[in-house]
Amino acid sequence: QVRLVESGGGLVQAGGSLRLSCAASGSIFSISAMGWYRQAPGKQRELVARITTGGSTNYADSVKGRFTISRDNAKNTVYLQMNSLKPEDTAVYYCNVAGLVVTRSQFNSWGQGTQVTVSS
Repeated sequence: QVRLVESGGGLVQAGGSLRLSCAASGSIFSISAMGWYRQAPGKQRELVARITTGGSTNYADSVKGRFTISRDNAKNTVYLQMNSLKPEDTAVYYCNVAGLVVTRSQFNSWGQGTQVTVSS
């Protein structure tokens, strides 16, 4: 079993910053990719940013230059630094982690979601 615990969401004014964290724990053998997705009311869940074990990253066009994803492999933790936030960034943000458990089976786990609200 792999458990993800997210933190860092909240309410912020436009132009402000927030930092999300997601810590993975459990029977983890290795982690390949870690990422953040978001889902706004009435919209589909979309990729925000993703980072591989080697440090390769990709971002949604809408957040490039404003958001930065990073990870601490020793702590199995992924971060999302969000700067210059806009009202359209308002959504529930979900952490996603993929890898292998100790039995060498693959896992793909989701966090419980954390609300980010940006006021204008």
